[in-house]
Amino acid sequence: MIIDSVKSFEKYKTMVPGFDKVYDFLRGNKLQELEEGKHEIDGKNVYCTVYSGELKDLGEAPLEVHDSYIDIHVVIEGAETIGIKDRALCNDQGLNVKYKEEEDLAYLNDDQPENYVSLGENNLAIIFPADAHAPLMGDGTIKKAVFKVMVERPKESFLER
Repeated sequence: MIIDSVKSFEKYKTMVPGFDKVYDFLRGNKLQELEEGKHEIDGKNVYCTVYSGELKDLGEAPLEVHDSYIDIHVVIEGAETIGIKDRALCNDQGLNVKYKEEEDLAYLNDDQPENYVSLGENNLAIIFPADAHAPLMGDGTIKKAVFKVMVERPKESFLER
């Protein structure tokens, strides 16, 4: 996981194919003016979803994981806390997990975050498939954008072991 500011994202644009498209989108759009919902950037390879809503109390958001996408969470308005845990250290290694292939999502309901990070306005978190994360915690409301960048899925997900 990488925590940084939107202004510093340029240094990551060559890190993973597709990050350059996220960078161009960030430069070419005012995030505050984006409507809620999905915004296609490069088909299913790179897209962004804008969300506005209430935050959950600490501990109420379940850990989640993705196999096929890297998430880039960008806080537009408000602040949030994200719980994190190294996916390899999670207790729930697929025994009680239902992976939703079409959503690239599994909830690790039998596990808890080890640490927490706080993001304020114009902060971002780059969350890799190895990062279990519990987003949308805190007080009040938030407006955020979550960019999804497709990566080659490992031959064997830990959910398939």
